[in-house]
Amino acid sequence: MRVLLLNQCFYPDVASTAQHLTDLAVGLAERGHQVTVVASQRGYDTPAQRFPKHENWRNIEIIRIPSFGLGKRAKWRRAVDFGSYMLSCVFRLVMLPRYDVVLAMTSPPLISFLGALFVRIKGGRYVFWVMDLNPDEAIAAGWLNEGSIPARILESMLRYSLRRADAVVVLDRFMKERIVNKGIAPTKLSVIRPWSHDDVISFNPAGREDFRNRLTTKYVVMYSGNHSPCHPLDTLLRAASELRNDSRFAFCFVGGGSGFQKVQHFARDQLLPNVVCLPYQPLDALSASLSSADLHVVVMGDAFTGIVHPCKIYNVLTLGTPVLVIGPVESHIADVLRETNCNGQARIVRHGEVTEVVQHLKKMPRRADAHSSEAKSRLDGQISKLALMPKLIELMEATRTE
Repeated sequence: MRVLLLNQCFYPDVASTAQHLTDLAVGLAERGHQVTVVASQRGYDTPAQRFPKHENWRNIEIIRIPSFGLGKRAKWRRAVDFGSYMLSCVFRLVMLPRYDVVLAMTSPPLISFLGALFVRIKGGRYVFWVMDLNPDEAIAAGWLNEGSIPARILESMLRYSLRRADAVVVLDRFMKERIVNKGIAPTKLSVIRPWSHDDVISFNPAGREDFRNRLTTKYVVMYSGNHSPCHPLDTLLRAASELRNDSRFAFCFVGGGSGFQKVQHFARDQLLPNVVCLPYQPLDALSASLSSADLHVVVMGDAFTGIVHPCKIYNVLTLGTPVLVIGPVESHIADVLRETNCNGQARIVRHGEVTEVVQHLKKMPRRADAHSSEAKSRLDGQISKLALMPKLIELMEATRTE
């Protein structure tokens, strides 16, 4: 089977969609399929970083296309970057042959539209892997006005992508409900969670100690991942401010995104000695970084249920680290905690409940040294890559033969 995969980021980028698409591409290649990936030549969070234009890696043909690298400091910069990438993608897709199956993700927003057009013109089957929903996300974040002309155009492009798809993969029941409400038949939709990276991420005692020796000896409260309006960190930052004089705690923010500078500026302006900001860690250092936390924080904005799907919850649960969730009580995160019997090591608080966050932290143990083996065995088969990725590959193979 000849497969084309479309997404802005791919190996060796460390963004979440890059990691999941890389896993899928490797899995498909190992099954004997011919895999081609079209991705960006620039790093997702580090646009100054450039990758080779063309590469054959693990029997996967990688085609990387140019775009402007203006970064995420302003919305217009992001829009220009996305637009230039989409335009480059159009020119590159025109030169590509027909594929048996085309799979598109959602970075940049509505790359799925190009995937649908490509299949319409050149043939083959089309799978839409919905990692987030746009323009729903842009409207919920306040970037677009609902009912505006741009919003209506983008909504039409999304609905076209959904209607043209032979199969649509969504990440949770809330996302499925949103898409069904757009008029898409439930039978077309498959719910497959984004798996944990349990083959490369596990609790690493030695890495934990090494990372902490370079970081702090305090109780580490960590938020690791994308910093964006979809994951508002105000409650956590206010809790850090209230605990500025409590020498037991260190708040570590790891990652990037449009909100990363906001965290840095808040810590600087408030003169917070207990806040540390670090960039995205390379994949080979991720186990050490994540293992260094005594408590992981997962955040989702109230308006984004069924629109975005923070994947960090899966890696955190695999590690066995206690979790503090800041967000809506009803979400995919709450579902995962119930289904994996991990409620005992997690607490969910709403946005704005700063006092509850501070009180919860003060009750936590000094260190979190009991991890992983029991948690991992309990979660195997529910959130692991070995359990979930084959379901996606089998869906793609079945789509090809229908």
